[in-house]
Amino acid sequence: MKLGHENWKVFERSDRPGGLAASVVDPAGFTWDHGGHVVFSHYGEFDKLLEEVMGDDVYAHERSSYIRFRDRWVPYPFQNNLRYLPPEQAYECLLGLIEAPGGDTNMDFAQWMEATFGGGITHHFMRPYNFKVWATPPERMSSQWIGERVSVIDYRRALRSFVFQEDDVAWGPNNLFVFPAAGGTGEIYRRVAMRLGERVEYERSVVRVDTETKTLHFADGSDESYDHLLSTMPLDVLVRLLVHCPDHVRAAAEDLEHNGVYMVGIGYETPLKDDKSWMYFPEDSAPFYRATNFAKYSAANVPDADTATYSSYMTETSYSRYKQEDVDDLGDRVEEGLRATGVVEGRPEVVSMHVVDIPYAYPVPTLGRDDALQTIQTWLMDHDIYSRGRFGAWRYEIGNMDHSVKMGVDAARSIVNKTPEEIWTT
Repeated sequence: MKLGHENWKVFERSDRPGGLAASVVDPAGFTWDHGGHVVFSHYGEFDKLLEEVMGDDVYAHERSSYIRFRDRWVPYPFQNNLRYLPPEQAYECLLGLIEAPGGDTNMDFAQWMEATFGGGITHHFMRPYNFKVWATPPERMSSQWIGERVSVIDYRRALRSFVFQEDDVAWGPNNLFVFPAAGGTGEIYRRVAMRLGERVEYERSVVRVDTETKTLHFADGSDESYDHLLSTMPLDVLVRLLVHCPDHVRAAAEDLEHNGVYMVGIGYETPLKDDKSWMYFPEDSAPFYRATNFAKYSAANVPDADTATYSSYMTETSYSRYKQEDVDDLGDRVEEGLRATGVVEGRPEVVSMHVVDIPYAYPVPTLGRDDALQTIQTWLMDHDIYSRGRFGAWRYEIGNMDHSVKMGVDAARSIVNKTPEEIWTT
């Protein structure tokens, strides 16, 4: 729209905007995101969009994040703050870090962890935590996605922190973040969609994509023609919907793997006291790998913005063919885990238990991913289809909100002005 191109529409499968970044309000009045989002940015385009639609309706936060290990809270990142570990585990982790030869991105993820951190950190944190997140054996994953996602610490820095008893907590791009004052993360995209008006059509589910006639066929029997198609649906789903698609492209899509996540939100009738932003859980004492102290992000995430009465914790539990989870009793197991790990003290009354199944949560960077993407994306681009976004691009390393917005901006510029995209590559 800002480029002056008028002939466009957005077809959204859901009844609301936001996709994986949408938010919901449950019957008890608690707001929940679809996972633990925080708003930070690498790109001016995202910063400008956020300022334009949100203005001052955001809160700024300094990250306060911890890992639950044994009976204690270790400041994030784990490998930067080994002084908080019991002596035996601290010695094991430091010695392993000192002796580690160093990893490179030609290794699989399991090899990379051992070579980068040594046996102690890998055994106590990296391997169990990452399996809980990815629900995928690390031997099946590449290590080329690491980038700024994992703190790779020099043993001298870790040793200094340990000897001088200094915290090392500022690592990473999200150590400062903002969050909408009301409405959850989805409020950002609700406001964007309001500005686009009737150009966004909801509950329009695509069932076939004909690349020869350049026609979209919808579940309601209608169809729409296109010149260029920008798709954010999962890439493997898009390939299945293609009417005309060569076998080698379909075969490549079969090599793409992802996990799912159950978002379980627990609302308590007990005041907000905890100052932590979010917490990580590598051990089996809780089914979830992460819990977000959601009332801390914004008081409006609890009923009547009354944090003197209510608190809320948003948890994420992954699942896949390698890691099964029984959803029937998951809410109860999550609530037990919050108490068992010391997140929640005593037995406060549970006033809300909200479970959301997110079948596409993380695009897994498997060893065969990049070859598959090269095959699929090259064919799609040759047919004027831009598959972008977290699951459209299928690259976790550029899968945050700011990456997705930037990919959309770049695709629009490429379609209208023929300028090259900046962050997406085949």
